[in-house]
Amino acid sequence: MKKYDNFISALINLKDIYDYEEPYNTVVLTGLVGLYEICFEQSWKAMKEILSFNGFEESQTGSPRQILKLAYSVGMIKDQEKWLAALVSRNNVSHAYNKLIAQDIIKATKDVYYSMFIELKEELAQKWVE
Repeated sequence: MKKYDNFISALINLKDIYDYEEPYNTVVLTGLVGLYEICFEQSWKAMKEILSFNGFEESQTGSPRQILKLAYSVGMIKDQEKWLAALVSRNNVSHAYNKLIAQDIIKATKDVYYSMFIELKEELAQKWVE
């Protein structure tokens, strides 16, 4: 599945976020936020593709929020609140020029979101993708 493969590639790239520590220069800060954004985008699109493939018609036109709620309802993701917080962070990427917002996104990615993406990868590989 194309979107799933894209998600896995983005997750591999996201691991590089741990190679950098504060203080971040502007280029690194922007790049790390970008890695998060790409991984989040690919994760929800992979969920959408897999849900659609498995016959969940409501996934056809779903927004990221709707896809996350559907994924939670069918057991694809375990912690809906964590994913919805990740969606808020993704929506805040457009404000990444604000150093504090960008640093918050990076910290949340290191502390919470990266492991959340790993959990999704494992769930998809074990139960959803052949």
